[in-house]
Amino acid sequence: MIRISDAEWKIMSLIWDEEPRTIMQITKALYEETGWTKHTVITLLKRMESKGLIHYEDGEKAKLYYHDVEKKDAVKEEKNNFLNKVFKGNVGLMVSTMIEQDDLSEEDIDELIRLLEKKRGDN
Repeated sequence: MIRISDAEWKIMSLIWDEEPRTIMQITKALYEETGWTKHTVITLLKRMESKGLIHYEDGEKAKLYYHDVEKKDAVKEEKNNFLNKVFKGNVGLMVSTMIEQDDLSEEDIDELIRLLEKKRGDN
């Protein structure tokens, strides 16, 4: 089971987008949004290593961090966790809640229809 905290998602997203990444590259990329110092990033990276999310290799001047978990696997697990926790695994309940609370724009509705029609055509 893949469990990634919100803070870890920020780092994983950077590594998935471009790897390898150094501690300083991660710190610089996230500093404006988070205010994290190098020490905070190091703490998070160590925790992520122990969870099996990432690993590093020694570079010429710095550690180079790589992902060990594929983004599609992490997204699927996160989706399942959210769906089970909030909607007891019921996709229809999630969508009806979004519709009833006016959380969908016209573009969202068009996109959902397109995706559902595509899925129906794939079967």
